[in-house]
Amino acid sequence: MFKLTSLNLNGIRSAATKGVEAWLEKHAPDCICVQEIKAQQPDLAGRFEILAGMQGYFHLASRKKGYSGVGVYTRHEPSEVIAGHGSPEFDEEGRYLEARFDTPGRKFSVISCYFPSGSSGPERQDAKYRFLAEFYPVLERLKAEREFVLCGDVNIAHKEIDLKNWKSNQKNSGFLPEERAWMTRVIDELALVDVYRHLHPATTGEAYTWWSNRGQAYAKNVGWRLDYHLATPAIAALARSTSIYKDEKFSDHAPITVEYDTPLSR
Repeated sequence: MFKLTSLNLNGIRSAATKGVEAWLEKHAPDCICVQEIKAQQPDLAGRFEILAGMQGYFHLASRKKGYSGVGVYTRHEPSEVIAGHGSPEFDEEGRYLEARFDTPGRKFSVISCYFPSGSSGPERQDAKYRFLAEFYPVLERLKAEREFVLCGDVNIAHKEIDLKNWKSNQKNSGFLPEERAWMTRVIDELALVDVYRHLHPATTGEAYTWWSNRGQAYAKNVGWRLDYHLATPAIAALARSTSIYKDEKFSDHAPITVEYDTPLSR
């Protein structure tokens, strides 16, 4: 099995002080996609290039220090690593890292991606819409060329079952009609598979991966499902099980792991 985890760290140094490395050593994924590293290269040097025996590859924010940043830690050496998806605006924010594991007759990528949040105001919501508009063709091109699974914090709860208080959040970023329509288009038209929903089509509260730090959101499980595995159909068909580790508090997000039946791990 190929065990693939995704986790928004909310700061790699913070997550490290809360035990994320020991957790990874215990659960031993083959690969983990991380988002919101919130660090620069000097912060990683000598400490975070390798995590729980996995080699790390990174795309860090160049415009704003201590912001965003994504990475892939893997036990398997990639054939190629691509930082950025070719966006003049968003590549500076460190939002896309693609690790390719190509062999003769097979093209396969693991992608760590951190979609913008629009919750801070209209300006960032507009930026989020720009990101979604330019990122759809990126996924379309990739799907035409190779198999892949994109892991990451998408910052969108797709359907009503994907958040606790959907009625009161219909005008809030993360559950806006335009965002949800984009997700529907990715799944229905582009035919990428929401792997968690493929395995658990009706799960509600156990599906949440993010909780606000306000009030008693975590204690009362007033959560959102914001973290996804989006896979090409051939890869999604290999998914056998998935786990969301709500009880682990390295971040305001929970790790989500999917086990795939694939020869990549052999």
